[in-house]
Amino acid sequence: MKNRSMLIVAALALLPAPALADGPLRQTAVEAQAAKAADRADILAMAGTYKVRFDMQETTPWAAGYTPLDRKISGGNEVVRVIEDTPDHIALQHLLVVEHGGETHVIKHWRQDWDYQPSRVLVYAGQGKWVWEAVPERMRAGRWSQTVYQVDDSPRYAGWGQFETQGGVRRWRSNWTWRPLARRDAVRHPVYDRYYAINRHQPTPTGWVHWQDNMKMGLKDGKLVPIVQESVLNTYDRFDGFDGKAADNYWAKTKDYWSAVRAAWSRVADTKGGIAIQEQAETGTVISGRLLTIADDIRSGKMTSAAGTAEATALIDRNTRRIG
Repeated sequence: MKNRSMLIVAALALLPAPALADGPLRQTAVEAQAAKAADRADILAMAGTYKVRFDMQETTPWAAGYTPLDRKISGGNEVVRVIEDTPDHIALQHLLVVEHGGETHVIKHWRQDWDYQPSRVLVYAGQGKWVWEAVPERMRAGRWSQTVYQVDDSPRYAGWGQFETQGGVRRWRSNWTWRPLARRDAVRHPVYDRYYAINRHQPTPTGWVHWQDNMKMGLKDGKLVPIVQESVLNTYDRFDGFDGKAADNYWAKTKDYWSAVRAAWSRVADTKGGIAIQEQAETGTVISGRLLTIADDIRSGKMTSAAGTAEATALIDRNTRRIG
């Protein structure tokens, strides 16, 4: 029996060390390259046309006397396109396509940027402020950050994590991240004012899912305390039964403008120590509505891309302040 136990221990010692979510990855150069290629494939595979289902449910109240909201389910048609792709960086733009009154309307939605082995991420720091936060050096190898941006390309939240397979299911899971309230909550002026969350992105046979575990936090006596837990499951099923070309037409006419807007936000983040800007519950940043209207005017021919870019850049510069 003793010899058998020793043989088992010796055999286990020969197995490769597991990739831990909370520790450094142990990979050879060949394994790291193969893993990166697989990760990139999963990120790029999120592009496409989809029927999307948004399923939101407040579950466990953490504060005495708080009654969780009723479950809310909504959905729509969404186009996801790759707008930037380099070996260490991928950007995916989401565009909602809505049929209303016999017409097709395109609504610029969120954007997700993926960066390989990041040294820092732009994280939410409360009340219209995002600051740079270093990724621990031992947690960079083999990992990706995901930064999510709002409809006007201002930041929303960021986290880092690794792709892994557990129980036969492939997924990317973030670290714990702070996030501002979604519009669905912000317009209610609730007792909580931010989320502390973990995000997962997982490919499925028909598309992919984005699962969010949100702890809704609020200030009490000057300290952040948990109010209620929320589970959000956004399901993206491949679907081409709508006018996806409308989204592509919108992007073709406005992509140069939005590229300049992204560059303006990035410059502010680099030169002002992050991004600080006033926000409103109904619209997000105070300049969000105008930035989107400029894009519509460019698409319709009422404004040139150059003129729109100049106005947008000035708006971003004027409405952001230096941090620190």
